Parts: sequence; C-alpha cells; structure tokens
Amino acid sequence: MQAVVLAAGKGTRLQPLTDDKPKALVEVDGQPIVEDVFDNLLEIGVSELIVVVGHLKEQIIDRYGDSYEDVPITYAHQREQLGLAHAIRQVEHLVDDDFALMLGDNVFRANLADVVNRQREDRADAAFLVEQVPYEEASRYGVLDTNEYGEIVEVVEKPDEPPSNLVMTGFYTFTPAIFHACQLVQQSDRGEYELPDAIDLLIQSGRTIDAIRMEGWRVDVGYPEDRDRAEERLGGKPGQFVEASTETEQTAEGGTD
Repeated sequence: MQAVVLAAGKGTRLQPLTDDKPKALVEVDGQPIVEDVFDNLLEIGVSELIVVVGHLKEQIIDRYGDSYEDVPITYAHQREQLGLAHAIRQVEHLVDDDFALMLGDNVFRANLADVVNRQREDRADAAFLVEQVPYEEASRYGVLDTNEYGEIVEVVEKPDEPPSNLVMTGFYTFTPAIFHACQLVQQSDRGEYELPDAIDLLIQSGRTIDAIRMEGWRVDVGYPEDRDRAEERLGGKPGQFVEASTETEQTAEGGTD
C-alpha cells in the first residue's frame, strides 16, 4: 500500500517554532514530526511514501531526498494551502490503488494497522481512526454524527455546534473513490476544500465507511503547548498516560453508488 503524507502547512499557530522551517519539520523529542509519521507508516509496511509539500518545501526535500529507510519517496507540490481535500487532489496521478493517508503534524502511538485491515476486510471506500474528545474541543476537528444504531450519517468539519464529541484523527485509508469526491467538494466558509466534506459525499452516496476506535493515543501538534504535551507523552513522565478507549467501532455501510 502506498501512503500519502500531508506536509505542506506553514504552521502559523506553531510560531515561533515555525519561524524558519515548515510545520512538518518541527521537532518533538528530538525528531521532526514528519519523521515520526514516516516511522509509523513503515511499521505498517507501506511500499512508497508520497509527500505533499508546499511551504519551504526545499527543506523537506533536501533532508529526505528520494527515500527514507529504503522506502522510496515521491513529492507532490501543493502551491496553495487550500485544505486537505485540495492536497489530496495533487496526488491522484501518483496513486495506483488503495492508499493510506496520514497528516504530517500528528504524533501517533495507536492501532494504525487495524484501519488498514478493516478497510481491506470490508472493502470500504474509507476507513479512519476516531476518538472521543472533550465536547468543547470537538469544533477543532471533523465531527461524526451517528444515528441510534451507531451508524455514521454525516461528517461535519469544524462545526460551531458539534453534533457529538466523536472526531476523526489524522490517519485514514481510502480507495481511489476519494479523488472524485475531493473534486466535487465546494470551498467551505473558511475558503478551503475540506476532507470531511469529501468523506461525507461518500457516505451520502452509499459507500462503505468504517470508523475504528483509537486504541492508544495521538497528539495533534497545532500549538507550541501541543509539542510540549507530545514530548511529555513520549518521555513517559508521571501522570501523562491516558487509558485507551475500549469502546466498539462505528460502521456505516451502504450498497449503492
């Protein structure tokens, strides 16, 4: 399976850590975030890394070149940072089949392989890790709305009034169907082409979508204090461990295109 890594962001909220480097090269515990992402993907056996670069892209390209730990790297350039769905559109010509997608600013210690296996077993068009967050934090993410049977009925990007506190994390697997959905997405009020909107189009068209509860932890490194929190988790400092969720997966299935 190929893996797409989104690493084009400026990281303005991470300043001053990003004053002279792209967001993906901010170090956590002495290692660039994107390198931690690469390590996670190599652990699940990806065959190629496709890295979407943009802001200060030369720093990433010069650092990693055409391979990482003998796994080939191909680069795609996102000239304008217009959202995750827009970033995915930049790699359509490079992707051969089903692929993994990982955000280049998340530190994961979680069950990523479960997502790959579930997507293959169910032949789902999308599968991703989800977690419950404090309700007041849900508006920072793509939020899942479910019905009384626990099926996903809608995904909403950064809603002012979240329908739940169940949110998508930064790891996904997709079939090529996601490319058409990303092409159909309209710009949001934020001026971006949102990935949750593309996933919602798959849901509304009856595609099979799997949401797998995260076991483990992740930190979305959006602010300097998030970087510090990730370092504490990696360092195993007392009081930093949070028990993994043991709740069951949420699945939405349908039979028509």
